[in-house]
Amino acid sequence: MIPVSDPPEASSGPDTAVDENRLEELIIEAQTALPVELPTLANRCASSLGLDTASIYLVDLQQQLLIPLDEAFESLPVDHSSAGWAYRTVDPQVIEADDGLILWMPLVDGAERLGVLAIRTASLDAVRMRRCRMLAHLFAMLITSKRAYSDWLAARTRTATMRLPAEMLRAFLPPRTIGTSRCVSTGALEPAYDIAGDAFDHSVAKNILHTMILDAMGHDLNAGLTTSVAMAAARNARRAGADLADVVSTVDQALTQWLPDHFSTGVLCRLDAETGRLRWVNCGHPPPLLIRAERVLAQALDSPPQPPIGLAGHLAPAPRQVHEATLEPGDCVLLYTDGVVEARDADGAEFGLDRFTDFIIRSSAAGQRPAEVLRLLIHAILDYQRNQLRDDATILLFEWRPQHQ
Repeated sequence: MIPVSDPPEASSGPDTAVDENRLEELIIEAQTALPVELPTLANRCASSLGLDTASIYLVDLQQQLLIPLDEAFESLPVDHSSAGWAYRTVDPQVIEADDGLILWMPLVDGAERLGVLAIRTASLDAVRMRRCRMLAHLFAMLITSKRAYSDWLAARTRTATMRLPAEMLRAFLPPRTIGTSRCVSTGALEPAYDIAGDAFDHSVAKNILHTMILDAMGHDLNAGLTTSVAMAAARNARRAGADLADVVSTVDQALTQWLPDHFSTGVLCRLDAETGRLRWVNCGHPPPLLIRAERVLAQALDSPPQPPIGLAGHLAPAPRQVHEATLEPGDCVLLYTDGVVEARDADGAEFGLDRFTDFIIRSSAAGQRPAEVLRLLIHAILDYQRNQLRDDATILLFEWRPQHQ
């Protein structure tokens, strides 16, 4: 593996010239290109930039494989490969090849990791490195725009058949990771192809980070319906400018009206990314956990119990209680469902809260990014229960980092 932090400078010359008209034509063509045409388009764009070839690899649903869009190529493991290292660290990696070099560029949309771009080039200097970054940025945007309506891209990144409840619920899920200069939020959930009642949501509006985790009653299509209605109601109220208490009230009313025999536990949060002010409502769910300076602050975000969402009208007609705390720079907040800590090994021992939080603290202290911390953690939970989860396991982690602005 070759370091790529400081490639040698190169002056402009015939070998570095770019046909800007041709490049413009390709970018315009990319807007209407079919997703299946992206592999060919990537090669043509690479050629126009003075590079040899470019191949797109997207991460699979469980973040275990990097799957090529060109079906003639083989998938690569996220763990134990140069391509995977680029994905996990979000840093370019270079390896020597028989006919030159292969540069693995991470494909990132904002804060979300999409996959990697394999770029072949005879040599690497500052000019070519800059063009490789441009190419990766371009195709990250193209993939993000096209995957919203492309069944082919969705199918290409699956390694198993998805059950109907999971298909319905995943249509509502946001990107795995979102972020700004002041905060980042990332989520993970398993079993990827068989989820039913668990979900997470996160969104940014101006300087406010909205987060939510839900765990609906049951593990069938009705559980998925409950969660889907709850997510839609929360988003509808949020986008209309409702405050946190009114958002929860709107979800209560929606479930009471449309699914009167169903309910969901959950936690809804709002973080002011300028001040660190955190407000949350806990509806019968495990309390959020606050990690500060590599330790869990016990009971820091505990609050008096409130009924699950959908039951408030029957059990507690009073308005929902909104609780408040002030975060410190670098603080992490963890939301999770009980399937995370209740996963059991072959001897019946639970994964447990201590093991859960210790894993996150150690991985973060080792320099792992939040999204990579959750990827490693959710795989550790699956391994602990031999890939046979008895309940959905969902985690959402968000971090306040104003020092990054």
